[in-house]
Amino acid sequence: MTPITTNDALIAFCERLAKAPFITVDTEFMRETTYWPRLCLIQAAASPTDAAIIDPMADGLDLEPFLDILRDESILKVFHAARQDVEIFNKLGAMPRPLFDTQVAAMAAGFGDQVSYEALVRQMLRQELDKGSRFTDWARRPLSEAQLTYALGDVTHLSALYPKLRDRLQKEGRLDWVMSEMGAVTDPALYDTSPENAWKRLKPKKFNAKYLAAFVATAVWRERAAQERDQPRGRILKDEAIDEIAVQAPTDPDAFNRLRSVPKGFGGSRLGLELAAELKRVLADPEAHAPKLERPSHNQPAPPSVVELLKVLLKAKSDNAGVAAKLIATVSDLEKIALNDNADVEAMKGWRRQLFGEDALKLKKGEIALVLNGARVEVVEIEG
Repeated sequence: MTPITTNDALIAFCERLAKAPFITVDTEFMRETTYWPRLCLIQAAASPTDAAIIDPMADGLDLEPFLDILRDESILKVFHAARQDVEIFNKLGAMPRPLFDTQVAAMAAGFGDQVSYEALVRQMLRQELDKGSRFTDWARRPLSEAQLTYALGDVTHLSALYPKLRDRLQKEGRLDWVMSEMGAVTDPALYDTSPENAWKRLKPKKFNAKYLAAFVATAVWRERAAQERDQPRGRILKDEAIDEIAVQAPTDPDAFNRLRSVPKGFGGSRLGLELAAELKRVLADPEAHAPKLERPSHNQPAPPSVVELLKVLLKAKSDNAGVAAKLIATVSDLEKIALNDNADVEAMKGWRRQLFGEDALKLKKGEIALVLNGARVEVVEIEG
């Protein structure tokens, strides 16, 4: 098997992809020691018998013909567990729309929470995948025939699996459910790597201006340092170090060495000097650099008994419908529903409300009950 390494071969392959109503896509990448994922292979298929591996590491290879296919909204792009693949293509300026994620689809089709690709192929195609090359160093060249065969199998099996899964969902009236979920996967905001927004992924524990100014400055500095050095965030500073630095607010490099969560010798390093200078700058006027955040309201906690009842109802509804509970509602959703009939949560919107939300409200009002029928929990109406 020979991967595509020339522009002429890639253009010819993409001309075939452009005629397909859907294509299946997968990538192999390395990111254990880097901030940015290093794209090593792209696998794509127009059908189970028309597939190829593209080598993005090949000298002089221009990926634009394939990226144009991803941008073509007349072609459906099928992935399994798409998020990390989409992150890579989004950075290359080719958000793959429209998209179908078979892992999400499988959750709506009764295969449980986050079913693996291997399990889905086994159950739907009655085939076993060879896992021998799973831990390959995909940046190494040349790759063996076995490694290339393993990589290509990810899209050829997916090309056979997708129509079966789509038809099953269509038959059960759930295809629209799945397609409504895909917008979140292709929302560019999900893949935002702007250093200025890095602190928003973390949870500040205090709300005074001095703490917040230091918290934001440290998170922004870490993100920028990780990107510039192409190193994982955790190799620069752990998340817990950001909170400790915000609490202690050190502006002297030596002060870092007295913090438990900061790497030994950090204060005297170039990184420590940079961060100390940044903290000194923002802490000279914390009010000007602290974001305006509202303190979380200290509402009464959700009644545990009501939450537990809602969990049982969710499990019953999930089992009866053959839909993964995780796709319907989260524990946080249940806690908010327990406190507020008008909770602004996904579980109270669209198909989720129809499947679960309406009965959640009825359970709270005593209009339905949960009864055990053998080993199965059933929902019964209570006559007034």
